[in-house]
Amino acid sequence: MDAQIRHGLLEVCVLTALYKEDSYGYRIIKDISPYIKISESTLYPILRRLEAGNYLSVYSVEHNGRLRKYYKITKSGKDKISDFLSGWDDVMNVYKYITYETEDKK
Repeated sequence: MDAQIRHGLLEVCVLTALYKEDSYGYRIIKDISPYIKISESTLYPILRRLEAGNYLSVYSVEHNGRLRKYYKITKSGKDKISDFLSGWDDVMNVYKYITYETEDKK
């Protein structure tokens, strides 16, 4: 898969993992992994970028004597998911076109 497409999909997946409840890094990876591969070294730069873009906010909670960073989706983050979904029909149309034009026509 093209790196830019994958990158965009991962950002939306991270935001979606936070849509219903706040979460932390390891759990985000667990939630997303059944659908698309993601590692810690990929996740944390995405989280920082999404925070810088105001798509999520960060706070800390003590857990087992240590501080754990939690991530919370913002209104802008929810809007980013909506924008992605509204453009999905265009993506599917391009997919159908490519599939149709490249299949063997015997």
